[in-house]
Amino acid sequence: MMNTVSEIINKLQKEGYTEDFNLRPGYIGTSNDHYKLLHDEFIIDKFYRFEGESNPDDEATVYAISSPKYNIKGILVNGGGIYTDDITDELLEALSIRKE
Repeated sequence: MMNTVSEIINKLQKEGYTEDFNLRPGYIGTSNDHYKLLHDEFIIDKFYRFEGESNPDDEATVYAISSPKYNIKGILVNGGGIYTDDITDELLEALSIRKE
């Protein structure tokens, strides 16, 4: 059983999720912003939630994301909530744990 964020990241990397995605205003970008995935250009293949036992700030969600359009797979780690002003409603909905 995987108990830590780093264990999950290592597992996903072995499965081919090699890009390091970051949340940006209106899109998910690769670390160098070479790819900018809009809300309809990626699929959440799986996710793992980690809840802080004593501190809600320790919460995190690890997303395994693929983009058939760009033929890439990567990981987005989001600490705490994803409800920030910089994220569009479409992106927020896309990250609301649904599979296509």
